[in-house]
Amino acid sequence: MQFRLLRGLAGIFLTLLCMGLLSLRYRLNLSPKSVQERLRLSSPSTRPPELQLRDVFIAIKTTRAFHRSRLELLLDTWVSRTRKQTFVFTDSLDEGLQERLGPHLVVTNCSAEHSHPALSCKMAAEFDAFLASGLRWFCHVDDDNYVNARALLKLLKAFPQTLDVYVGRPSLNRPIHASEPQPHNRTRLVQFWFATGGAGFCINRKLALKMAPWASGPRFVDTSALIRLPDDCTVGYIIECKLGGHLQPSPLFHSHLETLQLLGASQLLEQVTLSYGVFEGKLNVIKLQGPLSPKEDPSRFRSLHCLLYPDTPWCPQLVAR
Repeated sequence: MQFRLLRGLAGIFLTLLCMGLLSLRYRLNLSPKSVQERLRLSSPSTRPPELQLRDVFIAIKTTRAFHRSRLELLLDTWVSRTRKQTFVFTDSLDEGLQERLGPHLVVTNCSAEHSHPALSCKMAAEFDAFLASGLRWFCHVDDDNYVNARALLKLLKAFPQTLDVYVGRPSLNRPIHASEPQPHNRTRLVQFWFATGGAGFCINRKLALKMAPWASGPRFVDTSALIRLPDDCTVGYIIECKLGGHLQPSPLFHSHLETLQLLGASQLLEQVTLSYGVFEGKLNVIKLQGPLSPKEDPSRFRSLHCLLYPDTPWCPQLVAR
């Protein structure tokens, strides 16, 4: 009996020893390359591909009164380089624009007035169109902004893809205050930062989806009316007060409310957005020597465009060399 037990234990030991040797031999035969390949196949990557300009939805807000004086300048300059990503949101049908833009001209049912409800109506249309597009970033600009697509892409690539991102330029040096209605006819004082729409701002899709309960469909206009503030303030309110997010301030966005001449020539090509207009009774434009004269190019957008894209057909030949 004792002999049979010893024989059985010896057989089990021999079987385990053989299996261990076979396993060791198999592992030794695996090269580092084959191990990496097996890990790659067994662990599919979830990291999104590198951000490209085609992943960005750029929305321009305008009105019929500025179709000729402002919008055509943008179409001749930076929009000519970002046409597939850029959509124009206006309040009136324009056959000339429709011919140039096709489905990238979005005629909203919003009023042409420069009022809080009208502006929020257009912002809501922009936001809904972005959500429907499936793209990764939403960037809003006004019809007096120049967008440097290269600088924009560089900025957006710098943000980790795991974060909720709201980036732009604050118009104030302090948070704005608002009264938020509460039940039982009460109000609550809230404060938050917001990026001025006049300089442009961007929001990634991860954050935009979280904004939907307050920003999609008619909800954006309702939220704006609730706090009695314009569209760009409403965006900041939703992100900071409702979602607990934060504005990432960036000095690379610019509106006509700044003294644009303070930007040095060496800085211009690094900026994400620029603007032009009249501020405090004076023409407010970037300071740029050539290639077009101020008479030929009062906004300086065409000269800037020639510096960025010297191969543009209408740019002076001297710049193209």
